[in-house]
This record gives sequence, structure tokens and C-alpha cells, in this order.
Amino acid sequence: MNGIARLVFPALLLACVACEGRPRPEGTTEAPKRFGPAVAVLDFSGGVPEQEKAGFLGAQGPRRSFDEALRVVTELAKDDETRGVMVKLGSAGIGAARAEELGEALAKVRAKKKVYCHAEGLSNATMLLATQGCSSIWLAPAGEVTAIGIAAQLVYMRKLLSDELHLGIDIQQVGKYKGAEEPLTRDGPSPEAKASLLGVLTDFRAAWTESLVAARPKVMPEAFEDGPWSAPRAKDLGIVDEVGYLDDALSALRDASGGVRDRVLFGAGAEEGGDLDEVVRTLAGEGGGNGPIALVRATGSIAMTSSGNGLLGGSAGIIEKELSKTIARLEKDDDVKAVVIRIDSPGGSALASDLMWHRLMKLRKKKPLVFSVGDMAASGGYYLASSADFIFAEPMSLVGSIGVVGGKIGFGDALERIGVHAEVLAANPKPGADVRAAYESPLIRWDDPTRARVLESMTGIYELFLARVSEGRSTRGRAVSRDQVDANAEGKVFSGREGKRLGLVDEIGGLAAAIAKARELAKLGENARVAVVAGKGGFLESLDPTAATDAALAPAGVLRRVAPDLVPFVSGLAPLAEGERTVVSLPYALTVR
Repeated sequence: MNGIARLVFPALLLACVACEGRPRPEGTTEAPKRFGPAVAVLDFSGGVPEQEKAGFLGAQGPRRSFDEALRVVTELAKDDETRGVMVKLGSAGIGAARAEELGEALAKVRAKKKVYCHAEGLSNATMLLATQGCSSIWLAPAGEVTAIGIAAQLVYMRKLLSDELHLGIDIQQVGKYKGAEEPLTRDGPSPEAKASLLGVLTDFRAAWTESLVAARPKVMPEAFEDGPWSAPRAKDLGIVDEVGYLDDALSALRDASGGVRDRVLFGAGAEEGGDLDEVVRTLAGEGGGNGPIALVRATGSIAMTSSGNGLLGGSAGIIEKELSKTIARLEKDDDVKAVVIRIDSPGGSALASDLMWHRLMKLRKKKPLVFSVGDMAASGGYYLASSADFIFAEPMSLVGSIGVVGGKIGFGDALERIGVHAEVLAANPKPGADVRAAYESPLIRWDDPTRARVLESMTGIYELFLARVSEGRSTRGRAVSRDQVDANAEGKVFSGREGKRLGLVDEIGGLAAAIAKARELAKLGENARVAVVAGKGGFLESLDPTAATDAALAPAGVLRRVAPDLVPFVSGLAPLAEGERTVVSLPYALTVR
């Protein structure tokens, strides 16, 4: 099922989705001129990921990440030399929260100069970006607008796992709305899980349609959900303004704005690489220069080690060793006056989340700490965010999922059916001692006393989670009790707008608003420099034999290529395969396009 919201449980993904990193469109342009009024070109066709993959020697490639795109757009609003802006969307998939903030930033540019958007295909999210930020929207003649509304697809596998494969499913959850075990133990959603998800989808739809209708008041509201539309039909409906190729749109923009040359400021064709100092800092593991405002990216699932994510096909993600080291360095750096964390995470390891939370709380005692939520800060991601002085989120960000998941999938019964038997011999003659001693083994099922003991341990971690959020949210003279947190916990998920109403979020806004708040809290001027700080250890640290072993364990990204929407779910539960028994992770993969 296509749509801007997609929830996928651990099963094969049967629908194609737009992904960041599609081939960029080929556009023919005139021979570039070197002087005269300029048209700025922003190439978003390759996506605007929260964090760009590291380049040579681990250096972060410029002109590629979301924060860099936002910085470029913000500066364009103040640039008097640029006459117009061309935004190349291609067929890229961009997360809804990022699309929302980029659209709002482009709207400020549009108030001063022409902003044209050209797309080969518009999704629900990129349509939102274009309607908010562009003076004129162009669509390729063979392109289409997949204006199809918001929906979720849930996949359940109890019959396959239990009835057909005879696997032992020992998965438990703390929080009746968490829904973690349901895809493995049920044939459909529980009323609680269904109500929680529908609440988020309803809030997302409200924010999405309100923005679209406000930006395109002449379009019948139902048209935004009744596609897909061909290019000519989308123009007839007023969703797009023109049908044509990229060079047609560029020519029209030059004529309308008086620009005679192109300046590529983001994406393919923009400046590459950095200066020698940046390379030296990367080699040393510093990951960027100092500035009064430090911006740290925390993207992906949470794990103690890189193999905890990479082993099951996830990205490097948020690694406790690396992020804690970065936060400790910033805490001690007197040149850094405030820290902004840009988070986009479904959660993961409970242990890693708590260790990093502790480090973040130490930093908060010394200098302002502000979190900006991207597409989500769920479960362990919200665990980290709760340490902030202020939390910012977009209306279509997802927050919450305060709950705990734990357990294992055993295949002992399946092996018995093909003649393989496992016998456990315990030193303690007490009945049940064998099951307890081998409770981590995938070859045996838990008995009731072991299941109860595991649930007791998980409940203790859930209580710790509530206490951490209560302590973290009790800041700036505000007291938030454990019971107040619990009322919005048990695995419930919320949109950013609903999270603001419930007190899980402080302000509605994106990364720019979070940086402005950090400057305000640190009593810095509005032009105080922001330095992006990498969360990795750098090239020299990569020579560590342990790091090399972790890298060797990671597959060649097969899952990411074959079924990218499964990666957040799989990597979020990856710590279970690393020997941990409890995770704080969103119990499904949620992709908002």
C-alpha cells in the first residue's frame, strides 16, 4: 500500500516506496555563465537525509544533509544577489517532517524572490514541500502526483511462525499500547494498539491537509487524497502549475527572475570536500570545528556497539560508545555554549539509551541542551530527548512510545520436527532450574516462572524509563511526576502536535527554531556560529581491531537495498540478537513519505 505513512512488521515488504537516493534526473542546461544575476539551484532529488554517509577518510560530505539544506535555504532568504531559486525534487522520497520544515523555510524565500520547483514525481510529502515553498510547481510530462492520503499497513505472522514453522515466540511487552508482540502472536491488532496508531494517523492527516489547503486554496480538498494523478490532470486540478521538463522550468525561471547563470548550492554539482583543517580534525576523530552552538546528529536505531545495528542490516545508527564520547567532549569544551541534538530514531537498546541519557543530563547541568525531532523520537529516541531543556518537533513528527519490549524467538520445536533434539542438564536439581539456566537459548521455550521473572525485570526497566522521563522533563522550574508520564506511556505514540498538547514536546518547530532557542538560552547573538559535530570516532579510531571486527560482521547492506522500510524495525530489535533481553524500540517500522 502506498501512502505517506507506512508501518511494516518483520515480514516481506510487498509495496514499492520512494527512497532517498534515487538516481538524480538528467537535465540539460545552457553553457554556464560566470557573471551576472544568479539562479540558485537546490538539488533535493537525491534526498535530504538527516546525516550524509561519510566520504573519504570518514569526512562528512557537505551539501548533502538536512541541516545543510536548511542552512542554505535560510541564507537564500537574506541573499540579495540571487534572483530566483530552482528546487529539483526528481522523484525523491523525503520524510514528512523534513519536507514540512523545508517547505516552511522556502516560503520565506518565496516572499522575496521566485522559487520554482520541478519534480518527476510528487509524493504526499514532497507535494507538501512544493505547495508550501514554491511560487510555481512544474511536473515532468510523464510524471505523476501520488496524492493518495495517509494509511498504515500492518503485517501479522502468527500462523506462519507458530502453526507452520513451529517457532517458540517468547516476546513480552510492558505497556498495553506498545503492540510489540502482536505481529508475532496475533492475527490482527488489539483494540489498544489500533486506537493508538489511528490517533497518530488522524493527527498526521489533519496537519497535512491543513497545510495543503492553506497553500492551494483553489484546489478541491478531496483532490489531495484521490490520486494518483497524471501530469495533465494534476495541472487541471491546480495541484501543479506547469507541465514540462527541467530545462523548460529553468528557462522560465530565468525569464521571470532576470537570472542569467546558475549556482548549485545543494546536491549534485555543489562544492565537494572541505579544507585541510577539516581533514585533520576527521583523522583525529574530532568531527568538526568548535563553535558556540554545537549541532549533533543522532540518527537511526540505538545500540551499544556498531555490530548491534549492522549485524541485522541496519545503518550505523546511534552507538553508545560514540555518542557518549562526543557528549563528554562537548561538556568539557568551554568554547561550546549550547548543544542542539537533531534526533531521528525509533529507539533500540534500553541499556545504551540509559547510559547516554545519563551523559546528556550531565551536559545539561553545564550548558543549555535542546533537542530537535526529525521524523521521530520514539521509545529509546524519546528516552534521549527527555534529557533536553527544550524539545522541538514538527506536527508530523512522531513522539512517545514509552514502553519496553523483550524476549526471543526460539526454534527448538521446529528442529524437533526434523529430528534434532536439545537436552539441558542443570547442576541444580530443583524442577525448572534447567529452563532458567538456559533461558537465553533459542532451543527451548520459557516456562511460566521464567516468563514471570523476565516480565518482572522488564517492568523494572519500564519504571526506570518513567523515572528518567520524569526527571528529564522536570526542568526550568517545571515538575513532571512519574504518574504524569505514565498517563502518556504504555507504548502510546503521538504526533508532534498532540505531543505538545500533552507536554511531551515543548514547542512546535524544526531545527532552525531549536537552534534559535539554543542561542537564546546561551545568551548568544542571532548570528552565533553553529558547528556540526560528527558522532563517529574518526579514521584513526577505525583502526581499532574491535571496530574492524564490528565492520566485518555487518552485511553489505542487503536488507537496506531490498526492503529499506524494514530497516528501522529490524535494527531497532537488533540488540536482542546481541544478547540483550530488553529494548525500548518502536515495535514497527514507520516510514512517513
